This record gives sequence, structure tokens and C-alpha cells, in this order.
Amino acid sequence: MADELFKALADSTRRIILDELTEKSGQTLFEICSRLSMRHQLGISRQGVSQHLAVLEAAGLVETRREGRYKFHDLNTAPLRQIVERWPVPGTPPPEESTP
Repeated sequence: MADELFKALADSTRRIILDELTEKSGQTLFEICSRLSMRHQLGISRQGVSQHLAVLEAAGLVETRREGRYKFHDLNTAPLRQIVERWPVPGTPPPEESTP
């Protein structure tokens, strides 16, 4: 699981997508593409964004849900917490549990 997570985080476009989902979770592919184009001037195709989302989903960082004909993408930070818990810094309290 850690390999997929680090692979997903290694790409700057995927990190931007995660930033956008942090700001507004539950976006459609169209919304994500629009935000990448308008806010970040990224000229990436819908297919390219879809492939990035597939990598993020395989790493567990993005979860999808369908409502009718729409597919929504939500951020999932649980895999990041697993990394933090894997290498704790001695003498620091464990990370606090956050409620979604």
C-alpha cells in the first residue's frame, strides 16, 4: 500500500488535484478539470485527469461515489495517517483522531 501512496504523491499534478479536493470535496471530473485549467493553468485532458484520479484511487487517497449519472470524488486522508503512524517521532504525542 505504501508504494502506491508514494507513487501517487510523487506527481505534482496529483498533489494539485488533492489540494483541490481538500478545498472542495465531492467534485465531478468536469469540476476538477475546470479548476485545474482555470486556477492552475494546466492544459490536461479529461482523460489525463481521469488517469491521475485512478492512481489516487488505487492509493486510497480518493474515493468515488455515484449518484445517478454523476461520479463524485472525495478526499480520503486515512492512508496519510498510516504513514505518520508508521514512523512516529520519539517524544511526540500520537496524532489526534479527526472526525470526517
